[in-house]
Amino acid sequence: MTTNIFSPDTTRELIVRINKLTPETRPQWGKMNASQMLAHLCVMYEMVYEDKHKRPNAFMRFLITLVAKDTVVGNKPYPRNARTAPAFVITDQRDFEREKGRLTDYIIRTEKNGEAFFEGRESHSFGKLTLPEWNNYFYKHLNHHLTQFAV
Repeated sequence: MTTNIFSPDTTRELIVRINKLTPETRPQWGKMNASQMLAHLCVMYEMVYEDKHKRPNAFMRFLITLVAKDTVVGNKPYPRNARTAPAFVITDQRDFEREKGRLTDYIIRTEKNGEAFFEGRESHSFGKLTLPEWNNYFYKHLNHHLTQFAV
């Protein structure tokens, strides 16, 4: 992946795309509405910045790493309608502007924290990740869902 989630240009590009969304924007596939999708994307940042989600035990981290790590942090794009981890499932209604603001703040915070903050940092579910893995984790997920909503 050549896009750098830690660069100001990528931050601007993502925020421009997010700002094209409205509460009425419909997905090209999947079940989430725009507000739920924004909340869904915030979960990956909550797992980095907040102590909000229970960490899997060592055995579960091993299994998750074995089964899902390459899909989540590798270079290959996500397939449409792929299964998601339970923590990422958003079924209740969310406030669009609140979720949009939270996501934008997380993206800016990640850029400002920069590469040094993430290199070798422990992830919630996969153990330590390299900088390219963190980059893929963030950008690939964001791009997948923004594309889902045609922005």
